[in-house]
Parts: sequence; C-alpha cells; structure tokens
Amino acid sequence: MNITILGCWGGFPKANEASSGYLMEQDGFKLLIDCGSAVLSKLQNHLKPAELDAVIVSHYHADHIADIGVLQHALLIDSFTDKIRNEPLPIYGHNESDGFGALTYKNITKGITYDPQNILHLGPFLISFLKTDHPVPCYAMKITTGDDTVVYTADTAYKTELASFAKGVDVLLAESNFYKGMDGASAGHMTSEQAGMLAREAGVKTLVLTHLPHFGELDQLTREASEQFNGTILLAKENMEVGL
Repeated sequence: MNITILGCWGGFPKANEASSGYLMEQDGFKLLIDCGSAVLSKLQNHLKPAELDAVIVSHYHADHIADIGVLQHALLIDSFTDKIRNEPLPIYGHNESDGFGALTYKNITKGITYDPQNILHLGPFLISFLKTDHPVPCYAMKITTGDDTVVYTADTAYKTELASFAKGVDVLLAESNFYKGMDGASAGHMTSEQAGMLAREAGVKTLVLTHLPHFGELDQLTREASEQFNGTILLAKENMEVGL
C-alpha cells in the first residue's frame, strides 16, 4: 500500500496547499480519502481525477469535502473530452447528517452509504469504522489489505476506543490540531501529546501527525508527541509518501 498526503491542514488550506486529502494506492486501485479544499488541484500532480476508482469521506465539514463539487465538475468535463470513465465514480459517505445527498451528481458520481457497523470491501481494501468524538457525525477508518493496515483518525477528540481500534497498525494518521496543554476536546480535536499517547497505547509502527494547526511552530508537535511515543513520528506535508 502506498499513501500520498495531498493535504494536511485543519480548517482551511495553508497558502498554496490543501486541507484534508489522502490518496491510497494498492494493486493499481486508487482510493481518495476525504476531499477538502484544494485537494483536487494537488491530486492532479499524481493522476487525473477520472483515474480515481473510489472516494470515501469521513464527515461533511468543508475542510474534508469542499472539493467534491469541483471533482464532479472535472469528471463532467472529462465525460465530453478524454472520456476516461465509463461509469459514475462511487463516493462513499455516511447518511447521518446533511451532506450525503451532494455526493451524487447526474451520472457523474454516485453517493453510496457505508454502514459503520460492517466492513466495507472496496477494491483491494477492507475498511472498518469507529465513530469519533466530533461536533458532527464523523468516522475514523481502518484500511487494510491483509498485509498492511492504516488507521486514519479523521477529526476527533481523544477517546480510549481509538487505541484498540488502531492496535498494532503499520501507520496511524492522527489528527493533531492543538499543542500540548491546550483544550482540543471542546472543538472535537486532539493535541500532539494525545496523538503520541494514542500511538503508544495502540503500539503502532509509525505515527503521522496531520490535520495541522495554522499557528505555532509545527516542529513542536513532533517534539510533544515524542514525549509519549518513541516510535517513528512523521509530520505530514504535501506530497509526502508513506510506503508499506
């Protein structure tokens, strides 16, 4: 499995970058996890939008789905020009809040509801879900090929269930929207310290800090997480690739 970070900013994209978007590739299958602001622009450095096999979204806050509309328009244009796709692009999401209806557009994209209580089989990936602590319904995802496993926390305050959900995984993509000592829980987000605690309790191999804040010195996030976790810690950045 190969992970490419297209965007890693919380709330809104840093200048010339993107908010949440992660490209997962295995055996030629291309899965986009979340599609935040400017993700479509960054995606095109790696592949054409019409070459995606599927998209899945954790929740419907704008920094995670803002580019769904422009992705749909890109695919609409492709249907008249390159004609790469013959079928609608499936976009998977939950139906627990407003936003799901926008995943379907003409015959271009088709919104498909995932059941968080069941494992979703998607190409070479098996995806399971855990509801997070966030102001709106949001789901963490465990993505496995059988050999490699990644957990993406999506947006969440720290919760003990995440440690068992992420037990022993190869890569933990953990949000770190606040620094040590700050109150992230009231906003439904984790601190760097909590991300490190989660990685330690889950016994993961690699921790990737993402959904980054727009204030402070970002290297501090890594230092604070390392106080809790002595494994490999990476600070997410645009175009970072994590191969498994």
